[in-house]
Amino acid sequence: MTTGLLIVVLVAIFIGAIAQRIAGLGFALLISPFLVILLGSHGGVLMVNVCGLVSSALIMTRVRKDIDWDMYRWLAIPAVCGSIPASVAAVFLPSAPMAVVVGAVVLVALTASLVMQRTSVTVTGNAPKVVAGFLSGVTNAVAGVGGPSVSAYALMARWPQRSFAATLQPFFVTIAVVTLTAKLSLDPGQMPPFQPWAWALIALMIIGGIYAGEKLQRFIRDEQARAAVVVIAFFGAAAALAKGVFDLAA
Repeated sequence: MTTGLLIVVLVAIFIGAIAQRIAGLGFALLISPFLVILLGSHGGVLMVNVCGLVSSALIMTRVRKDIDWDMYRWLAIPAVCGSIPASVAAVFLPSAPMAVVVGAVVLVALTASLVMQRTSVTVTGNAPKVVAGFLSGVTNAVAGVGGPSVSAYALMARWPQRSFAATLQPFFVTIAVVTLTAKLSLDPGQMPPFQPWAWALIALMIIGGIYAGEKLQRFIRDEQARAAVVVIAFFGAAAALAKGVFDLAA
């Protein structure tokens, strides 16, 4: 990997960690399409899972008092059930269709999130939690993006933002661990070939992004952070989709 490419990856991860700390989600939406373009479909999604695991684990230590563990269980168990078969399928999906899938999933997820913000529908009961968790596990395994379905549920269930953002962190840790274990058990060669010093820089970017997010959080409202994530992610998803289509046609 060239120095220039590594710098772009580090900047993307740093910005994603800032978004994750401020809004509770957005890391995967923001960086997944770009890492797919930079590292390839399989390596990019796997990298998103690795970075998402680290960032959520670090944030979890800061927000643990606000975690709703009962809600976590209702989301995490079906998510694991969706993650395992989807991870197996993703390992054997060719690179170009995978890029198309990633771009399309992110675009659909972003559009659905925008629509849900304007809805007055309210959901209750455990069935919507199960559906949201299962879909999150599937999309995380295939595209590295697990936030939109649970975000849509949170909007329709009127889940308070503070508890929602905190509870997502152990949830993201769980589905990332399951997805990484399944994928690397089947194909260890998917892991991006970074040197140890590069992995150390990536870890520093995540820590630095979380720290910067904490400092910026007092100046930026949640809706502003989410709007910025959506705009950037739309461009990235469109680029990933276009790259996949171009590769299929080539």
